[in-house]
Amino acid sequence: MTSAADGSGTPRPERRSGREAGGGRSARRRAREFAVQGIYQWLISGEDAGAIEVHIATTPGFARADKEHFLALLHGCLAASAELHEAIAPHLDRGIRELSPVEHAVLLLGAFELARHPEIPVRVVINEAVELAKTFGGTDGFKYVNGVLDQVAARLRAVELGKS
Repeated sequence: MTSAADGSGTPRPERRSGREAGGGRSARRRAREFAVQGIYQWLISGEDAGAIEVHIATTPGFARADKEHFLALLHGCLAASAELHEAIAPHLDRGIRELSPVEHAVLLLGAFELARHPEIPVRVVINEAVELAKTFGGTDGFKYVNGVLDQVAARLRAVELGKS
């Protein structure tokens, strides 16, 4: 996780070259990145969703994000956090409060998309969450996110996965 140069503490992806630097990221991917930053900020500061939205909207590159999806993710995750925690908690090997804030934010976002966006295929939700964990998280955090969301998906999307 890298800190913002402005000292806000909001995570920013590390700068990388070529496609990873942003040239190949879709508006949806950008929306997810900004939503994870906002959820992270909420987890750390407890700040109001509206204030977080205003802060994130001024971040460089935000204009290239899918704003509608960003708003749905940010506000939806925060409003449904208790429900999302219930979906995630049985699949954790530790308490929710013991998760790194990055993994926590990515898991909330992934669980929200699994629960509330059935039009997005399970594999896409999980792959996007894994990429977010790789971008913002620790070395092996993406493996943990993948394992937990696989289990959450098996419960929330059993029909799609053929496990009903």
